[in-house]
Amino acid sequence: MRSRETTALGVAIVGAIIIEVLMKLGVINPYWELIIQYACILTIATLGLNMIYGFNGQFSLGHVAFYGLGAYASAIVTKAWTGDNPLGFLAAIIVGGLVAAIVGFLIGLPILRLGSDYLGIATLGFGYIVKVTFDNADAWIPMMGGSRGMTGIVKMTSWPWVAVAAILAVVIMRNVVYSSHGRAVLSVRENEIASSAMGIDIARYKTVAFVMGCFYAGIAGALYAHLYSFLHPSNFDFLKSVDMLLIVVLGGLGSMSGTIMAALGWTFLLEGLRVILPPEILDFRFVIYPLLLIIAMLLRPKGLFGGMEWSFLRAPKVEKRAHGVNTES
Repeated sequence: MRSRETTALGVAIVGAIIIEVLMKLGVINPYWELIIQYACILTIATLGLNMIYGFNGQFSLGHVAFYGLGAYASAIVTKAWTGDNPLGFLAAIIVGGLVAAIVGFLIGLPILRLGSDYLGIATLGFGYIVKVTFDNADAWIPMMGGSRGMTGIVKMTSWPWVAVAAILAVVIMRNVVYSSHGRAVLSVRENEIASSAMGIDIARYKTVAFVMGCFYAGIAGALYAHLYSFLHPSNFDFLKSVDMLLIVVLGGLGSMSGTIMAALGWTFLLEGLRVILPPEILDFRFVIYPLLLIIAMLLRPKGLFGGMEWSFLRAPKVEKRAHGVNTES
């Protein structure tokens, strides 16, 4: 890892420690502590969608389904077996990610053959199937609560868990995107015919991107479940998928920096307006959001970052050998 990446990682870790200290001292009140954690969880989930749509070009409208699968799977693990054991919670987070990834793989096998618009419709249908399944899940697994919601989930998510997960999510995605496999994923987005002609397995790399995005959603869902200690099927409806899609588009397709900034900004905008606006006109915030989106799309049609990245998230420099001498491009 080069100096700029090391410096950025160090700054992120120090920043996370400072936020933890401020939370412990009460400078950041419990309400905003919750919002900060949720913003980072949403960032992880939308990074996963950015891998699917932004980097691989697969239009997905059912990302929240995998978010919900990770949430419910992890909650079942901690509620039925591990309790408030930290190692058990870590296992539950991994289980949440794996369940989402496995379901994503199984669902991806038939639907990833579809074109962009048809793929969006198929993922939308899958999202509704998962939502209805959650509504009636108490018939098979009583602890899930069905349409009443799942209660009694151990509150294990804290700022250190969220901060570590978010930092790892960004580092892993950056390394994957700039690897040879990541370049293959990007090439599929740009031109499937040309990629196939160059020997790239289109189906394989579509599946890789889709499964990785689902895994991120599952991890985020697991953290979400143990942050609020309550799950309800309405938490994973179609509108939540739209929120995630808007964040990815607003930040800029294929931009990790844009997704991070848009996810954080979107969350704090929602809650900031909730605090600022008087109760009698609180519902007008649902008019403000689309207006801001329209303005942003008119001024920045490619998103806030338009595919650009912060320096530490850019492609690493490659050493070239010229006349026996190594030089950096």
